[in-house]
Amino acid sequence: MTRRGTRQRRIAGAIKQLPWQKVRNPWAPVDVLCEDSVEIILNAALDILQEQGFRFLHDESRHLLESAGANAANDDGMTRLDRDFVLENIESAPSSFQLLARNPKHSLDVGGNNIIFSSIGGPAFVSDMDNGRRAGTYKDLCDYFRVIQGLNIIHQEGGGCFEPMDLPPESRHLDLYFAQLTLLDKNAQAYALGRERTIDCLEMTGIALGKDREELTEQPAILAIINTNSPMQLDVPMSEAVLELAAANQVCCITPFTLAGSMSPATLAGTLAQQTAEVLAVVTLTQIVRTGAPVMYGAFASNVDMQSGAPALGTPEYAKMALASAQISRRLRLPFRSSNTTTSNTVDVQAAYEGGMSLWSAILGHTNLVNHAAGWLEGGLTASFEKLIMDAEMLQMMAATLQQLVVNTEELALEAIAEVPPGGHHFGTAHTLERYENAFYSPILSSRQNFEAWQEDGCKDATERANIIWKQLLSEYEQPFIEPSVEEALRSYIDKRKTTIDKMM
Repeated sequence: MTRRGTRQRRIAGAIKQLPWQKVRNPWAPVDVLCEDSVEIILNAALDILQEQGFRFLHDESRHLLESAGANAANDDGMTRLDRDFVLENIESAPSSFQLLARNPKHSLDVGGNNIIFSSIGGPAFVSDMDNGRRAGTYKDLCDYFRVIQGLNIIHQEGGGCFEPMDLPPESRHLDLYFAQLTLLDKNAQAYALGRERTIDCLEMTGIALGKDREELTEQPAILAIINTNSPMQLDVPMSEAVLELAAANQVCCITPFTLAGSMSPATLAGTLAQQTAEVLAVVTLTQIVRTGAPVMYGAFASNVDMQSGAPALGTPEYAKMALASAQISRRLRLPFRSSNTTTSNTVDVQAAYEGGMSLWSAILGHTNLVNHAAGWLEGGLTASFEKLIMDAEMLQMMAATLQQLVVNTEELALEAIAEVPPGGHHFGTAHTLERYENAFYSPILSSRQNFEAWQEDGCKDATERANIIWKQLLSEYEQPFIEPSVEEALRSYIDKRKTTIDKMM
């Protein structure tokens, strides 16, 4: 049974964090395309859908589109979508909406100038300095959730930080949802692989929020990443998830995986045109299922290394396509998703500078959802505990940078300037003493010791310090309160579903 935490947090040696806050971008977005270029790319995407079409492998999805006026599908599933048909349907998609969390204080605003930082989702592996890279377990997953709950800068859990490989694949999503809904009170993404897993998410989220299915449609609480199978295809499990989520008025974040030179043309413009076509095809489907269903334009566009064929992430090409994709999404009036990426296999300087490239392009482009914002390693194959902390530091620094610079009489401090003679210092002025504790950003990870103090402290680098910090956050974790009756109802639902699944096997 869950109970309220009674332990007092430690003061001495406490981890310094920014308070929980919604992050907004006060700056104008960086546009890397002229208006004419945006229109050229959009028109090219519409031409692709009208002349070539998009392959929906799911029979029900094709039939819905045909019934609504799309051109008849070929035997191979290709469905041609007239440009006016597409534009008319996507017009109904909302430009902004709110996502509910179990704790109303952690509900999220999506769209406009709002930025949501979501933790990594989807890898098979987990790593830390103590135990190395390994297949994920449910215990590891729960510990990762506990650290995420303790990091104020992370707004949302990313739909399963890694697969708990010690659980049966047919039912592990149920245990994932239970952990999300009991160990966290933040919003969490769905594991939207097929109809049944998506329905389970809808049902369990309704139980946690005290809403039936009809009440759940009143305001979105679930966001799922819907990955197309680039180039130009949507598979059956993703299609089933789209139909269930859209019908329930929950959020589909449509995200092609376009690697220039592999799953898309070896040019940025061609990749952007294909990506936009794929997004528009699936957005059109959502609006046919339910007019006004919330959607997002998702981008995961980068390039392959032409020598090895491996994905290249955090590259200049990735940054430019993230900025351009955000610009296209603004033209379409759709909220936008990008990511924090790196191909580094360890928590090192490469992980930091590739992540910095990814994050700054997301911030400057007015990304609304930064997916995989914390913890991503090894091209997305591994979730790292230490990388989670390193990314949290970068996210905090960016959030602090976005806080507007205040200029007024008090901030100008002319009296303090007059008080200190030439060659003096401001350490002891009343103005400084009133502000010294909170005047400037305090890092969660970075060391500001001089060399001698750092050496005396063991010469710990940032990765070693991150290892200490996540362990402290884990040891200080206090489970957010959940009504015992709600937890019992969730367990009961899981038990019934597992029994059903076992009988089907």
